[in-house]
Amino acid sequence: MADPWLHIIGLNEDGLAGLSSTCRELLAQAEVVFGAPRHLELAEVGARGQAWPVPFSVEPVLALRGSPVVILASGDPFWFGAGGSIAPHLERGEWQSYPATSTFALAANLLGWRLEEVQCFGLHAAPFAQLAPHLTRGARLICLVRDGAAPAELAAWLVALGAGEARLQVMESLGGPRERVRETTADGFDLTGVEAPVAVAIEVVGTSARPASPGLPDDSFVHDGQITKQPVRALTLAALAPRRGELLWDIGAGSGSVSVEWCLLGGRAVAYEAKPARAVNITSNIARFGLGPRMALVKGAVDGATLPRAPYPDAVFVGGGANDALLRALFDQLPGGTRLVVNGVTLETEALLAQWHGVKGGQLMRVELAQAAPLGTMRGWMPLRPVVQWSVVL
Repeated sequence: MADPWLHIIGLNEDGLAGLSSTCRELLAQAEVVFGAPRHLELAEVGARGQAWPVPFSVEPVLALRGSPVVILASGDPFWFGAGGSIAPHLERGEWQSYPATSTFALAANLLGWRLEEVQCFGLHAAPFAQLAPHLTRGARLICLVRDGAAPAELAAWLVALGAGEARLQVMESLGGPRERVRETTADGFDLTGVEAPVAVAIEVVGTSARPASPGLPDDSFVHDGQITKQPVRALTLAALAPRRGELLWDIGAGSGSVSVEWCLLGGRAVAYEAKPARAVNITSNIARFGLGPRMALVKGAVDGATLPRAPYPDAVFVGGGANDALLRALFDQLPGGTRLVVNGVTLETEALLAQWHGVKGGQLMRVELAQAAPLGTMRGWMPLRPVVQWSVVL
């Protein structure tokens, strides 16, 4: 490896005593040391220390490119750490990392949990909603949280979600002389004086997890009635065939329910919606499901003349507003292999999709559903509006 100017050092609560002689030497040679205030204090770097800016930014580090610089991070710098933030901005030979034992490993070893069976989360700036799909009976989660107030907030969130019986281990300053571990339950949380750095281990009793299968109940979403209904949404997601990391364009998104479920299955999505009130609903659903890093909203109509530019999607869903110009633009401008699914409920859209299916092929399907409903003193079938779905690979 070329002589790197940046060294990323994992530092735990045992401070300098836990570092190798190599890391201590690199610290001594550094002109500037970046880290959280507690890291700078533990490393005893004095005036050479520079706390991370708030909000977090790597720009001060990049401004010193070529000078001997050290970044201090908790435990493993590439597990919810600063290493993952800075590395994409550098050439491989510019930096070298020296990981310490991660907080997750310290917690698992303290609790006697198999780490490969534990779900790990960094919730410093992420919503608790990320945990919702994982709250199954017997599940074990380890969460790094923002500050001393966060464990109580997490407990309250669990109670609101119906997981009040969950057992919590609140672990402060793991691996150092101030280490403290206290046990409670979410609904009985009464701990005081919690201090950062803190992690919370959760052991779920019962289940309040969101189903992993596509087709969540309609009342899971904020909507005004303009929503791809649960059974049709399940069929739509099956046709879209989501894969982890792929990008979806959701055109005429309505409530954004298809985008939300695509993201819950590991993808990323951009929801396009022209109506302001529905855009507000999409924003609410992004927050409700904790999908801020994965799902974006673009306000405005998408048609053949305003088709978005790269990065191009892996799949496109048109849930409303399909027309000949839009379909022509999608076929003309998107790369081959892009998956397209279009749903329609009007006779005009049905005729359009039948015409395009005749030219481009794919699968054309008409979905007719009915639900049992009261009929006098008995029950009868209440038909829902038929949906025509065309799916094709460009």
